[in-house]
Amino acid sequence: MVSIPLRTRFRGVDHREAMILRGPSGDAEFAPFLEYDAAESARWLAAAIEASWGSWPAPVRDSIPVNATVPAVSAAEVAGVLARYDGCTTAKVKVAERGQALEDDVARVAEVRSILGPSGRIRVDANGGWSLDDAVWALTALSGFELEYAEQPCATIDELASLRIALVNNGVDLRVAADESIRKATDPLLVARRHAADVAVVKVAPLGGVQAALDIAVEAALPTVVSSALDTSIGIAAGVALAAALPSLEFACGLGTVELLSTDVTSEPLVPRAGAIDVRRPLADRFSFVPASPERESWWRERLAAAYAEL
Repeated sequence: MVSIPLRTRFRGVDHREAMILRGPSGDAEFAPFLEYDAAESARWLAAAIEASWGSWPAPVRDSIPVNATVPAVSAAEVAGVLARYDGCTTAKVKVAERGQALEDDVARVAEVRSILGPSGRIRVDANGGWSLDDAVWALTALSGFELEYAEQPCATIDELASLRIALVNNGVDLRVAADESIRKATDPLLVARRHAADVAVVKVAPLGGVQAALDIAVEAALPTVVSSALDTSIGIAAGVALAAALPSLEFACGLGTVELLSTDVTSEPLVPRAGAIDVRRPLADRFSFVPASPERESWWRERLAAAYAEL
């Protein structure tokens, strides 16, 4: 059980807690976000069981291009964040942060564009934080920075579908990507059937494992981006395995997020080198460096048992 400080507050947290499980197939991570109930956490446990006691699909590539991730920092802090991502020419920029305004998002994205230059790729992620009207307004303003796509600009599938139409009507040529509408949905394929997104963002743990996520990506038949859930390198390895097994990989993946953590549970972290991560599986050999308190460990053991009861 570990508790790792973040370099910058992200998703409203400043520490990432995770359980590291060890089985015959390798190390695994169980780390559903703290607000998730037992039923939702059970999918994360299913992914960990697959990683430690099952097997992953065979890879079709040995290297995964990844993007830098820029939290909702000030424009002045952007350069320092991007400097941690060796060779990454794509950046995902967090927008629609509570307590901030569109002007903050514009300044942040503008600074990323200035640093990456005209050939760099930029995508924004609102985590469902905008209403439909706000998303149209904000993305029209941000589209001047030649965005690759906008990830989960609105919370619901109906809003995403309407947004795609509204952007076209406004003359904004911008793809819409779905994340929460896939990984938190009872039916993760509904977003594809409703034509509510141009890109599917998939995460291994919330979808129940590498094979389950691969099946969803293939059936959705949308360009797929594999992303992390603020994992240690042990969790990232599962995302890398998924990205390696996809039939095609058009976009850089959001698997460089170990750089958001102040340390890691392995001496061989999965971080980008020349803009990519090699397909490999590290061993958790440093988890004793960042142990959680006995109280938090007890809380997580109870949570593990509750999630297991849901399987």
